[in-house]
Amino acid sequence: MTRVAVYAIPGVGSDDATGILLRERAEAWLGRSVVGGSPAPAAAAPAGWTRAEVDAVTVDARRYGFHGTLKPPFRLADGHDLAGLDAAVADLAGARDGVALAGLRVAALGGFLALVPTGPVPALDALAADVVTGLDAFRAPPTEAETARRDPASLSPRQRELLQTWGYPYVLDGFRFHLTLTDRIPTAARPRAEAALAAWFADATDRPVAVDALALLIEDAPGAPFRLHAVHPLRTPLLPRAALDGTSHDPDTTPHPRATPAPDPEGTR
Repeated sequence: MTRVAVYAIPGVGSDDATGILLRERAEAWLGRSVVGGSPAPAAAAPAGWTRAEVDAVTVDARRYGFHGTLKPPFRLADGHDLAGLDAAVADLAGARDGVALAGLRVAALGGFLALVPTGPVPALDALAADVVTGLDAFRAPPTEAETARRDPASLSPRQRELLQTWGYPYVLDGFRFHLTLTDRIPTAARPRAEAALAAWFADATDRPVAVDALALLIEDAPGAPFRLHAVHPLRTPLLPRAALDGTSHDPDTTPHPRATPAPDPEGTR
């Protein structure tokens, strides 16, 4: 049962130096690249950590690979195939501008750690909304088991509405962009991991980074590592001002409404 997903992956299919550095650091931390045929990242761990300790807190994060979710993993609907989805992602990317994030920081989200933007990025919210809604015809309805895994009883009424409509409770006004770095970590152990990751990424998070492409990934079977299928550049180079205010340079872009971040955006999924 193959699943597909549309992600933003800084430094993949890009010449953005900060994005490339960020991806290299993330892949060394996770111990894996989603890019097929690329060299395996050199084994590495932050000061005071063993590689075994890193591996223990990145089991799921490593399988999903370094990514920021735009369209969460889904099965293809009947009558649709990968080639058609890939063409639709390419068309969508060609109609939208890239976005620059002014910076990133390490933050705890629902028990796991991730890189998140240092401030609101309305253009990125709008891009994610377009990806979710514009590609939804390709998404098969979730099975009862898939829906149950989201534990609808624990969700807010709005999150249940989003789950029913879009197959995932943390999209549109429930969306918060994040680049997952760990699995869930016990509360007592989290400060040590957060400090280590802040130092690990320090040279790549204090400057603008580009979201300049849409990446289509595949999970070939349940539990298989996600792998990169295709990268489609967003429409135009970024204007310098985008790095300062978190906007695209599409004059027709309007901010997408943001809700209070969901307490548990499902980590790597």
